[in-house]
Amino acid sequence: MADTQVLIVGAGPVGLTLAVDLGKRGIRCVLLETKEAPAFLPKMERCNARTMELYRRMGIVGRVRAAGLPPDVPMDVFIVFSLVEPPLLQLPYPSVAQAQAEIAATADASQPLEPYQLISQYTLEPLLKSIAEELPAVAVRYGHELTAFTDNGNSVTAHVRRSDGTTADISADYLVGCDGGTSAVRKQLGIKLQGDGNIGQFRQALYRCDDLFERIPIGKGRHYHVADAQSSFLITQDSTKHFTLHATVDSDDEMKTMFEKVVAMPVAYEMLSCAPWKQNLPREKLIAMADVEQRKSNEMIGAELGYRYAGSPLIWPEPGEAPEHDFMTYRPSTWPGARLPHVWLADRTAVQDRIGYGDHYTLLRLRARADTSGLEAAMRSTGAPFRVLDLDDAHARDIYGHDLMLLRPDMHVVWRGNVPPDDTARLARMAMGH
Repeated sequence: MADTQVLIVGAGPVGLTLAVDLGKRGIRCVLLETKEAPAFLPKMERCNARTMELYRRMGIVGRVRAAGLPPDVPMDVFIVFSLVEPPLLQLPYPSVAQAQAEIAATADASQPLEPYQLISQYTLEPLLKSIAEELPAVAVRYGHELTAFTDNGNSVTAHVRRSDGTTADISADYLVGCDGGTSAVRKQLGIKLQGDGNIGQFRQALYRCDDLFERIPIGKGRHYHVADAQSSFLITQDSTKHFTLHATVDSDDEMKTMFEKVVAMPVAYEMLSCAPWKQNLPREKLIAMADVEQRKSNEMIGAELGYRYAGSPLIWPEPGEAPEHDFMTYRPSTWPGARLPHVWLADRTAVQDRIGYGDHYTLLRLRARADTSGLEAAMRSTGAPFRVLDLDDAHARDIYGHDLMLLRPDMHVVWRGNVPPDDTARLARMAMGH
């Protein structure tokens, strides 16, 4: 018997989220992280809408929002010469509270169930770590580095070096690499990275400046792209007392000068860290790049909500032409492989909430009259957790366009139709990966 069911390598936001998700489902897992503790360093500073939907299903969305940027703070993006001169461009984006109000008022399934949340990685990681440590099924082990692993066919053995120099082997049914761009798991598996790397060389510094945010005269926002020769880029962190600055300069001392130049007013501040930072996309023109950056994080709702498992062997191959995937625009769809769109029911509960959280597959019946007993029996014969949910809601049926949908535990559509397929056993086996 293996030491654990799942071994997760890397305790960044992805690895920690996976550990919490598995732990809440009662699946035993061990989380390995080379660092001794979460680092107070600037990295990601925003969870997108789909991430927040997943946190909602896991029951932790309130804790994540409470730790992040206050809900009434705007998410605007600026292009500026400095923080005291009229901006060249201001792109308004709603605060979390405004986005939540828009979601509540939208009935056409074009919105997510949860809006984004600005939360710095150095805030999110300790929070997720504390939640993971609350779960009996999760063992969190910082100061443990994966050096190699052995594939045993039906299991894997991880070779681990602890921070004190001692070594250990840990066996698991599955190993998951969540260890970033330099992943040891990826390298041993021979998986290559695609695209160009290290195109832009920057410095990235983290500052504490307690009163700056309240004193910015041109408007409160999330990003301030600076029209200068150094491609400076100031980012508000979740506390509104910390800021990150990226700039193409040669020394840490120059980063202090650049911060003062961008702020352009006397403030008391401390530079907490500064390090080289490499960008994997060219920044040829400031305004063009600023447009790409803000759209990636504010307007690419199609990428967040509209992604689909196309050609997956676990998804029913529906005949016909699938909807085109538009990264910028989200068009709700229940085409097999897609995320189930968020719909409010007549009683103002969300379909996703009605389905609930867990490891079960769901047959969603929307005013369905067809006999589904054969499909239900086929699904139950696999031994996988399975339930049937009847929703007598005309609006949801109109939005989803079909009487029946088979959903995976992650809320992606396996199959849809108005009557079960002729070969229900095949559908059940496909959904299980057999």
